[in-house]
Amino acid sequence: MAETSRFDALIDRVVSLYSGGEPQHALELLAAESAGLEPWAADLAHLKACLLGVSGDDDGALRTLQEASEAGLWWDPSILTGDDDLSALQDRPEFQELVAVSGERVSDDPVPPLIELPIGALTGTVVALHGAGQRADQAAENWAPVLDLGYALVCLTSSRRMTPMYRTWPDRELATADICRGLDALPAELRELPLVAAGFSAGGRAALDWALTSAPAPVAGALLMAPALRELPDARASLSPATIWIGTDDGLLAAVDGAADQLSGFAIERIPGLAHTFPDDFGERLRGVL
Repeated sequence: MAETSRFDALIDRVVSLYSGGEPQHALELLAAESAGLEPWAADLAHLKACLLGVSGDDDGALRTLQEASEAGLWWDPSILTGDDDLSALQDRPEFQELVAVSGERVSDDPVPPLIELPIGALTGTVVALHGAGQRADQAAENWAPVLDLGYALVCLTSSRRMTPMYRTWPDRELATADICRGLDALPAELRELPLVAAGFSAGGRAALDWALTSAPAPVAGALLMAPALRELPDARASLSPATIWIGTDDGLLAAVDGAADQLSGFAIERIPGLAHTFPDDFGERLRGVL
């Protein structure tokens, strides 16, 4: 967890510098702080390439990716071809070859669910889906307050890897397969309890899709923190609880507001001043709906 926290903190600082128009300072920070974060080498190489690209050093960006590829690292092709910072590389044959090699290396990796049980009687089961780039252990930390409310907590990990370490929920079919696999692994004591679909960001979108379509199994309710909404499914289910929390400083607020009319039955709580993260009082907010 210490390395994970270091990586997350580094990314936050680098992105802040990037967003503030300081790519050179971001590159310096990346060079100074990357030692010991070798498991995230593909992610760091991509970030470095983007910083070089936005700085106008296209050759350096390409060389960074090539060196990483030669070391056996890979990225889902959409990460390479869909990034504006690498747009100047798109027509170069060396880059196209790198994209092709990377695509051949992409592999999904199913992971068993992380299951935690409350002390005392069981009320239900909250199944939580992590955000893009996160992991089940982070979801377990964020959603841990449900344990104090008598709910078992089951945290699922997406099998879709965009890099060796970066996982997310890219589409409904894959998410449904991952959820189905996780439910199949539930111990007998949890199988008859009401299910509540929960998730953050990309995981919130996947959890909402699950809740509304009842695929792969019906749920009693949905708890969504800052869901990264896209087009909603046509199917609808009656849910209780049905709550969405979103910060007023979250870049995803507009999408949630735009979908509000389609989310009949959902309570949408807009949290003043909150960006794309969990609020400090999330446990109390969960207590209010569970």
